[in-house]
Amino acid sequence: MFEVISNEVLTDNVHRMVIKAPRIAKSRQAGQFVIVRSDADAERIPLTIADADVAAGTVTLIIQALGDGTRRIVGIEPPDGLKDVAGPLGLPTHIEKWGKVACVGGGVGTAVLYPLAAAAAEAGNEVTAVIGGRTEPLVILRNELAEFCDDVLVATEDGSLGTKGFVTAVLQELLDDEAKRPAAVFAVGPVGMMKAVAEQTRPYGIKTLVSLNPIMVDGTGMCGGCRVTVGGEAKFACVDGPEFDGHLVDFDELASRQATYEKHEKHEACRLAQQLNEMKRGQK
Repeated sequence: MFEVISNEVLTDNVHRMVIKAPRIAKSRQAGQFVIVRSDADAERIPLTIADADVAAGTVTLIIQALGDGTRRIVGIEPPDGLKDVAGPLGLPTHIEKWGKVACVGGGVGTAVLYPLAAAAAEAGNEVTAVIGGRTEPLVILRNELAEFCDDVLVATEDGSLGTKGFVTAVLQELLDDEAKRPAAVFAVGPVGMMKAVAEQTRPYGIKTLVSLNPIMVDGTGMCGGCRVTVGGEAKFACVDGPEFDGHLVDFDELASRQATYEKHEKHEACRLAQQLNEMKRGQK
């Protein structure tokens, strides 16, 4: 068992959990992830390692509880633990000193963005974080990013915090200003957002890395569920990524595959709910 040290609610359905995992804490690098199971009967959930404390032997995971698997994970409170935390998995992020770097995060994608921005700042880059959400309470890690970023810019769809609109509008302001224009961009969030960012930076020839999180099962490339097309070649996000050149990713194919899985997931959720209701009626 992997002991849960703390379980904090950041906003609706989003938890920050600190887990005792000394080996993973010691070996993880920015961009890598773990696959987690709450118990022996639960599904395997891939989660980015948001942070690690080698001295304490802990890793930090930020989880959006949407399906049954993630709800079971965030339902575990200290001092109980998780059945499995396997990793670190995936390739580490390639970090170098580019100069100015923009880190663009949409929604819970900001949790994945956090370790990338930290690594870029540690390498001596001037980092601007551009983060957003539908409304102010859904904008996460703003204060944490401010600890090492040179600037943190916020966009909310309802205008409750920062610029009203999307993170792409804020990024465009940076791209239009030669003095602020980044040499590299990291983008993490919904598929549509990452595609939009890649199209924004393409005319400028700016290096753009996106972190993909398609459906994963084993984390070793065996199942094929996380297959993506990058530069016309088939890649697997779990072993070849999760980060790829945003200008080479076939986002339309990725969105189509994700939508297919979502339909199956909804169908299975309904089927399981029906079975549970039948079991309850049989117990009366």
